[in-house]
Amino acid sequence: MSVAITVYRREECHLCDEAERTIDDVVDDLDVPVNVTTRDVDADPELEAEYGERVPYVEVEGGVTFEHRVEASRLRRAIMDAA
Repeated sequence: MSVAITVYRREECHLCDEAERTIDDVVDDLDVPVNVTTRDVDADPELEAEYGERVPYVEVEGGVTFEHRVEASRLRRAIMDAA
């Protein structure tokens, strides 16, 4: 079973790009299967209403969340706890 990570993001969002790089770096360092799904909040009015200015918004297994910035050490712990 893999750990599910969902990234809510917008186009032209430097914080979103940074968060995805951090996620990629952490996932590459771990020997845990991870499934990362990206959701474009601009493409869905409901998502835009919910997450609009809070992007990037990252969920790990629907629980641990990050808003605006992803802290690598906290993400690593969340993935290992969920594995």
